[in-house]
Amino acid sequence: MDRMQSSGHRLRDVEQHQPLLNGGEEEVASGRVWFIQDSCGMVCAFMTWFLVMYAQFVVNFVMLLPSKSFWYSLINGVAFNFLAVLALTSHLRTMLSDPGAVPKGNATKEYMESLQLKPGEVIYKCPKCCSIKPERAHHCSICKRCIRKMDHHCPWVNNCVGESNQRFFVLFTMYIASISLHALCLSGFHFVTCVKVQWNECSDFSPPVAVMLLIFLCLEALLFLTFTAVMFGTQIHSICNDETEIERLKNEKPTWERRVRWEGMKAVFGGPPSLLWFNPFAGLRLRRLLMVRGRKGGAEFSV
Repeated sequence: MDRMQSSGHRLRDVEQHQPLLNGGEEEVASGRVWFIQDSCGMVCAFMTWFLVMYAQFVVNFVMLLPSKSFWYSLINGVAFNFLAVLALTSHLRTMLSDPGAVPKGNATKEYMESLQLKPGEVIYKCPKCCSIKPERAHHCSICKRCIRKMDHHCPWVNNCVGESNQRFFVLFTMYIASISLHALCLSGFHFVTCVKVQWNECSDFSPPVAVMLLIFLCLEALLFLTFTAVMFGTQIHSICNDETEIERLKNEKPTWERRVRWEGMKAVFGGPPSLLWFNPFAGLRLRRLLMVRGRKGGAEFSV
């Protein structure tokens, strides 16, 4: 990266970071929708939705609807589908939220003069996207932008996980792990129940088809549970230690004041502990987005 002027410290973010419950307002106000046009990421995102919907299909139509117990089907159906909606909403919010991108090409002479830097003050310029690089920002070669507090680029959400969307990524991993565990429990119970009676009485599908659907669901759920549970634990550990995955791998020594444990959690989730922490719809400005789209003729894609 290029150094501009020279001194002993680095310029902090030009803008103050707003709580995530109000996040994305600038993006909505400008009528821009953040979306990375990466073929691998789009395929992975599609596969995520397909596999979740496959799980919903098997749980609802193979296991719950044929069940003779009304309350068993109702309670498990509502719980599973509710968690699935939260998981897919969290995925969308992670994928379509600006992760904390630094304005591209803002390292101009005019902008530098507007900062009114003190003599000897130092700032850093990213030579790849020609932007002033704030502290703890890293350049993503896929997003082609510098991202504040970039943790990693995840192809499954087709986006970087950074300062402004880490909360939604944590919720995504938590809810996917939850429905995976739920699906495994339902599958195990269904197998045990059907072994005791005739398979034809357990499902509207033929026994071979039902068994194949359940086996694939179990494999999918086991894989997703392992992956997302590990990612969830890693993310919580990073938040509580105020250290991104990139900073950990590069063994970067902190030059910032760390916000650990609950302070870190409150910084990421946007306030003191509340049910809003678990709500991926919080902060969604749908009405305002529709007004902007109607006024400007459609939302733009940010790449």
